Amino acid sequence: MLSDYVAWDSIPSALAICNTVLLICLAITLEYYHRQPYLKKVPKSTMVSEKVYNLCRSDQSVSSELAKNPTQSVSHVVKHLYGERAVSVATENPMPKKLEPTAEDLQRAFECGKWGNSRPSELFLRIYHDVLCTLEHDHLVGTVSPPLMGSSGVLPLSIIAPLPDICRHMSNVIARARKEVYLATNYWQASASSRLITNALRELSKRAGERGEKVVVKIIYDRGNIKQVVDNHQKVPPSEYTGKAVQLPHPDEVPNLDLEVVNFHRPVFGTFHSKYMVVDRQIAILSSNNIQDNDNLEMMVHLEGPIVDSFYDAALISWHNAFKPPLPSHNTPAAMGGLPTFDQTSFQELFDQNGQVKRFGFGSNFGDSNLGGVEATTVPGMSEAAMPSRQEDVLNSGNTNLGAIYQEGKSERLAEHTDKEPHYDPDIAAEIRRSQSVLTPQAGESKMACVTRHLNTTIQPDTKGDAPECSPEEEMIPLIPHPVHEPFPMAMVCRKPWGAPNHSSVHTPQNEAWLSALRNAKESVFIQTPDLNAEPLIPAILEAVRRGVEVTYYVCLGYNDAGELLPFQGGHNEMIANKLYTTLTAEEGKRLHIFNYVAKDQTRPIHNKFKKRSCHIKLMVVDRHIGIQGNGNQDTQSWFHSQEINVMIDSRTVCEAWLEGIRRNENTHLYGAVDPTDGVWKDSSGQQAEGAIGVDPGRFAWAKGIVGAVQRVRGAGGF
Repeated sequence: MLSDYVAWDSIPSALAICNTVLLICLAITLEYYHRQPYLKKVPKSTMVSEKVYNLCRSDQSVSSELAKNPTQSVSHVVKHLYGERAVSVATENPMPKKLEPTAEDLQRAFECGKWGNSRPSELFLRIYHDVLCTLEHDHLVGTVSPPLMGSSGVLPLSIIAPLPDICRHMSNVIARARKEVYLATNYWQASASSRLITNALRELSKRAGERGEKVVVKIIYDRGNIKQVVDNHQKVPPSEYTGKAVQLPHPDEVPNLDLEVVNFHRPVFGTFHSKYMVVDRQIAILSSNNIQDNDNLEMMVHLEGPIVDSFYDAALISWHNAFKPPLPSHNTPAAMGGLPTFDQTSFQELFDQNGQVKRFGFGSNFGDSNLGGVEATTVPGMSEAAMPSRQEDVLNSGNTNLGAIYQEGKSERLAEHTDKEPHYDPDIAAEIRRSQSVLTPQAGESKMACVTRHLNTTIQPDTKGDAPECSPEEEMIPLIPHPVHEPFPMAMVCRKPWGAPNHSSVHTPQNEAWLSALRNAKESVFIQTPDLNAEPLIPAILEAVRRGVEVTYYVCLGYNDAGELLPFQGGHNEMIANKLYTTLTAEEGKRLHIFNYVAKDQTRPIHNKFKKRSCHIKLMVVDRHIGIQGNGNQDTQSWFHSQEINVMIDSRTVCEAWLEGIRRNENTHLYGAVDPTDGVWKDSSGQQAEGAIGVDPGRFAWAKGIVGAVQRVRGAGGF
């Protein structure tokens, strides 16, 4: 019955919003096609042409050209370098079967990057080769200048934790800034998490004033506005960004900051879904989270070295307009500087000479866990028999005993850094100590109750945990430091926004990186994403499994189910899991492992609609040494429409640390496996999780889809 799917009391307001939204969308669509009378059809390239090769090896980029005259508009620089190219879409979808790249092709791909003293692996080069092919007809389809797509860098810190933990690190990095902060997010909502950021801006203004300096701050987000039909990049006045919805500080509150805010959206569906931050052109933060309060587990990486110049370039291109005032670091590339975190004695002293976290002279042997060391780490969900043996180590030995971090946290009780009581730390080492101190049980509190307390955020403070106590090697470690290492290969695998209401924009660096990774994997693929339903991805997963690759993926039960049930959105997670398992033979299905996210303190998945324990991580790890992390979901919106920023790395040490962090900070591998007969999670009595739709959403799935769309417009849905 329709009443089973629709809340009738919400129909009047929902219909009113829908009517308004539909009228706006119609007007925008008509305007879009008035300004863009036709779409040029172009063939997909399957090789790195001489044109692309020369572009990648050029010494000219948007950032280098803007440095010559930092007051000019970025769009003018883009036009000067790359021309005013018409919007184009590929003629074939999906991609035709690709030819195997030759040794000469891989060498050509190698020569298109600036890898420093590192040498990318063959798998990395195969993926990067396919990524470069997308630049043939649109040189900025990856939202970064071609010479800066392939680079190198270091990764001192990863965070796999509730959203506030990531905002805590961001706030510390902001407070420690010297010259400039550029923060990009999809959705900004006034909240406890946003106050961590705004408090840090006030602290930064205070510190800058004490130094007698001013710091330049740029913030860009996506809050849809009808004016974006005419101009996608709307400058936001203080009267708007200080209002109830956003609550950024007024310029009078931060007199030592030059704050400028832009609202970017490409109508109709070209969402600015990017979530990153660049500070002093020395640090890049890339995360999965928006700036808001929610129940999500999220993931963030802290990057330094030449790769920061690539993020800086992408930031300029996204801004589009002239910077008023210009960014102070336009003439100080990250490639010319050092590695700020690795230069700190406090960080170096976290590790012994073998790359293991020190115990600082106290405590017992607590929670040994080798991350990226000699012994192989299990890929979550993969059978031990399928695990490849390890023959090499890319960087240092990488034996990171995370249990020692937990033990260090027990040594002293430190106050939690919150929006109500800020406690800024001088460096990453101090942040780690504070984080683990907070995760130390209080008097009379069990370790798992402590985890529950940490996972309970402002929107769901009373959720109860039911997971048993875990062994020492399973202790939750939100902030994961990586031993000091040499820069390793990295590449930007992003996509620009596409507003048109179709699925033509598929041949992008992001999508090709994911498809090529599946195509070229030899042993294993691990994916974590809120939802997975992108049409080109399904056959790629099936082909990899049939080729003998172990494919494991984690999704969040019910994540945006309603929105995914709209026409052309691909369907919800259970439909896709069912489709994959029922398409494979029983023997092939043994190599496909699908899980629904289970929080660290739980023994079963909790449907996203309850907003108690959800997961928003976006990660792919291939053959245990190639990682792709960032903003992009494996859903229709991210594949075909949104602007996404992702980084691909070539490091066994870091990738295995990520897998270990996911194992430690979730219970998905213990309790989240779906039934391979139908792709649905069931408990021991055969019952689905509360709120689950199951494989068949029913005849009125479209009604749920409309309600979901309304929730998104109102800011209540997932994204």
